[in-house]
Amino acid sequence: MKVDVLNMKGEKIKQVELPAAIFEAKVNIDLMHQAYQRQMANARLGTHQTKTRGEVAGGGRKPYKQKGTGRARQGSTISAQWVGGGRIHTPHPRKYTQAMPKKMRQAALRSALSAKAADAGIVVVDDIQLDEAKTKMMASVLNGWVGDASALVLMPVNDESYENVTRIAGNIPDAKILLASYLNVRDLLGYDKVVVPLKTLDVLSAHLGKE
Repeated sequence: MKVDVLNMKGEKIKQVELPAAIFEAKVNIDLMHQAYQRQMANARLGTHQTKTRGEVAGGGRKPYKQKGTGRARQGSTISAQWVGGGRIHTPHPRKYTQAMPKKMRQAALRSALSAKAADAGIVVVDDIQLDEAKTKMMASVLNGWVGDASALVLMPVNDESYENVTRIAGNIPDAKILLASYLNVRDLLGYDKVVVPLKTLDVLSAHLGKE
């Protein structure tokens, strides 16, 4: 699959062949869904906690006598039906983490990238370099690449040459800067366009090129 390569002004300067193993793979929706569910589950802290009958304060003696009051018999004030009593069948700390083999995770990423490519969601650029860390400048560059669409920008490395870009990453609505080595299904599916510098293609090929 050949796509146009854009410069910082949004002008077409040449074409490049996208790696077929990554951008023309078979789209497996079920696998992408599994990878997405795993990622969302692994992000859960699982720190929810409620007190059971054995953990709340109180109880002890019988609140009132068994007979003669006209009320339902009660043995303790820490029972679940009492205000301030212990809870039953409620959440307690647990781990939500799910395992998924590396090859399956990589296949899910290939599926997501291929789906984006088939939908014209991959924007290849020559490079991303800013002389100053100005949000307005970066927003103008992104607008030339993707228009009003939301964008996920995949950086090849995190070094000084891209410092100005990464510093203003959080200032632009509907845009996110992400290292290519941290690529995940959630971010791929969460943005309309994926901006890929030429150097990033080499990183993706190294990580996802072999099945």
